[in-house]
Amino acid sequence: MTNPEVAILMLSLFILIVLLGFPVAFTLLAMGIGFGYYAYYEAGSIEAITDVFSNKIFYLLNQNTYSVMENDTLVAIPLFLFMGYVVERAQIVNKLFYSLQMAARNLPGSMAVAALITCAVFSTASGIVGAVVTLMGLLAYPAMAKAGYDKSFASGVICAGGTLGILIPPSIMLIVYAAIAELSPLRLYAAAIIPGFLLAGLYIIYVIVRVMINPSIAPKPREEDVPPRRVIYWQLLTSFVPLTALIMLVLGSILGGLATPAEAAAMGAFGGLVLAVLYGSFNWVMLKESVYLTAKATAMVCWLFVGSWTFASVFSYLGGHEIIEHFVLGFNLAPWQFLILVQLIIFVLGWPLEWSEILIIFVPIFLPMLPAFGVNPYFFAMLVALNLQTSFLTPPMAMSAYYLKGVLGRVIELAEIFKGIIPYVFIVIFIMVMMYQFPQIALWLPDYFFGKYIP
Repeated sequence: MTNPEVAILMLSLFILIVLLGFPVAFTLLAMGIGFGYYAYYEAGSIEAITDVFSNKIFYLLNQNTYSVMENDTLVAIPLFLFMGYVVERAQIVNKLFYSLQMAARNLPGSMAVAALITCAVFSTASGIVGAVVTLMGLLAYPAMAKAGYDKSFASGVICAGGTLGILIPPSIMLIVYAAIAELSPLRLYAAAIIPGFLLAGLYIIYVIVRVMINPSIAPKPREEDVPPRRVIYWQLLTSFVPLTALIMLVLGSILGGLATPAEAAAMGAFGGLVLAVLYGSFNWVMLKESVYLTAKATAMVCWLFVGSWTFASVFSYLGGHEIIEHFVLGFNLAPWQFLILVQLIIFVLGWPLEWSEILIIFVPIFLPMLPAFGVNPYFFAMLVALNLQTSFLTPPMAMSAYYLKGVLGRVIELAEIFKGIIPYVFIVIFIMVMMYQFPQIALWLPDYFFGKYIP
């Protein structure tokens, strides 16, 4: 068996083992070490016979672990996570949703619109899809159900809105992408702003138009339930403005070149603590939970990086990247055909896998091919980022649907949630088609802030 065949076997086994439910990070580590031992084994050498641990794979594993821990780009991840967990536990989101639904009461589907805006703001601050969908499922869904909203419609709004955080900056996913592709996180953030808010805007337009066509799925709030205007304005002033200002300060400092993502994330984490104190929600239990959840999520990301870099190094050493590259280039595809092929592969992978596995394992396979097709890496990154939205929204493995089902239990069936999220998948695909036709949707802002990209 030749080495490229071993590499393909390695990749196939990885997909199979992950589908069986084994932890991704440790599967990557185990397979990287196992196949790496074969790849770096020197038959007949004294060391290989007498010392099992003399194999170079262990040195590679040690170096990869060290490289992950000293990577400055990844420092932003725990800080942004901490900011999100603090904001979540400061109970700001409850007030935000209530004030927005009252302010939007004259719009068709006002609660759904308020839920989408709340999801966009909170997921921007958090970046954790599971946390956003879970919290909004507990907060917004009961309110919409009580108001007579259609179950499927309400669940689709929450699931779609909860995924916006992986695209709209400050996105943890973009930090991970920057580390993998060795791109500037500043340019990635700038590139994601217009597509992210365009996607959120189309979600809101879809909700309003659908309710106008079929008002029965989202009844208007009763007048007696609407508080005086001064109360609404005060609620907006004390909930929407502070959190939005914090996010704008973080993003503004990054895009303005005043701070690196890690420095801005530190400022955001401190701002989250200040908001918690101002809202009277700061206490030892809240702080301890936020630190624990941050450490847990960060450790997962770091081990994913260690495992994936070890796996990818062995896969490349065995000739895996080369054989796939030759296979794809052998079709003599046009750039648009290459992009469609890659996005279809990522779309299909989104059914069984989450964004982290797709990003860390499979995207690096295609990155070296971009210069051959003349594809701007930041434009490609935005196509991937949009496509990864579908990994949370596409049945049968739509993770956002399972997050919502997990907190609602028997209140709603999984099939009803799937029915509600399908239209949002088509909206994501529509944005991807638009961005391909008009690349400046993604490229204008980074070119404006940082100058035209030169490969």
